[in-house]
Amino acid sequence: MTCFRLSVLGLALAAIQLPALALDSFSTEAGTGTKTQMLRVGLQSNWNQNWFESNGTHLTAYWDFNLAAWRGNAHRNIKGQTQNLYTIGVTPVFRFENSNKLGWYAEGGIGANWVSALYDNDGNQLSTHFQFGDHIGAGYVFGNKVDVGFKIQHYSNGGYKKPNTGVNFVVLKAAFPF
Repeated sequence: MTCFRLSVLGLALAAIQLPALALDSFSTEAGTGTKTQMLRVGLQSNWNQNWFESNGTHLTAYWDFNLAAWRGNAHRNIKGQTQNLYTIGVTPVFRFENSNKLGWYAEGGIGANWVSALYDNDGNQLSTHFQFGDHIGAGYVFGNKVDVGFKIQHYSNGGYKKPNTGVNFVVLKAAFPF
């Protein structure tokens, strides 16, 4: 399935879920990529749906609404020249977790993001403001419901306009329930 079709599917799911939207948690994230750093904050809304329940586990989902700041340290491939960018995004995230919502989990998602300027850093370029943002990750939810996770994040326009080398981050996340 193409990134475009996945985004259309995500928007359709958003239309279904919006009436039930209630914010559940706040997250803060820090990530690093090739000569680029990212700080992100987010708000999450659980879909309150469980699928494939078996042996004390299930698949669930949540919305992640986020704002991020990126700092590139080799703008236009010039070492030491910086580029500051800002993003806003929304991602439907699917999570495989324990039925009590504690302990280890694995998750992944693909969403839509708007980048404030065209990224051009260390030989990597994005030619559009619209970017898909996908991730895969794992984490642990403690007894007090604090969620600590690790993920690999990728931004790309899906190849609909060149250049499109993509941007990758290794991200640490902490989420706190309301």
